[in-house]
Amino acid sequence: MTDVDLATEAPTDDPFIAPVAMEADIEEHFPGDRGTLDPEVRRVLVHILQRRFIAAERNRREWTLLLDHQQVIESRLNDLYLRLVVDHGRGFAYKQQLRSDEIDMPVLLKDAPYSRAETLVLVHLRTVYQRESATGEASVRIDIEDVEQTVLSYFTDVDGSTAKQQKAIRHAMDRLDREGIISEETSGRYRISALVEIVLSAETLRELRDWLRAQEAVER
Repeated sequence: MTDVDLATEAPTDDPFIAPVAMEADIEEHFPGDRGTLDPEVRRVLVHILQRRFIAAERNRREWTLLLDHQQVIESRLNDLYLRLVVDHGRGFAYKQQLRSDEIDMPVLLKDAPYSRAETLVLVHLRTVYQRESATGEASVRIDIEDVEQTVLSYFTDVDGSTAKQQKAIRHAMDRLDREGIISEETSGRYRISALVEIVLSAETLRELRDWLRAQEAVER
């Protein structure tokens, strides 16, 4: 056997394993899966897309995973022209639609504006939360009777009978409960979340209060 034969003959026991491309080494979680995120991180990403907010207090596991993988989740949202906002002080995370006058950005999120009753309830909840928080109250609570008494004063005859107005207020409270802005602790008694400050900024609250005062002046 010549030296050339020895140099070109393939070894019988190769101690090295042929390298595999990273894209080909991903574990599939369903047939045809081409995702690269771990299942738990994927679920957090889906929760961010599905829900309006993720709360550190109510969604502790999702909150922890979100912070641990914030960069990659932000990247995936940016791919959809969405921005991730993490409010560490209040313990809330939520998404925002990115918009630009210079760049054509497809709009993914549909606006779901609050109804008149929902807006009026929010104004009252935000006012109460602001007042109680300023006195050092850590947990602000409110009764449905208090909400009805104040919000009903903003309604007019155009809004229907008192029974119809009360029903609209109850429906508004149900929606805000689902969104995590309030939580019913006992029948008819609610805890107001700091989320109300994000939904209604101080500036927006002032604008709505001015609008309500103008409405009252017209009615008089």
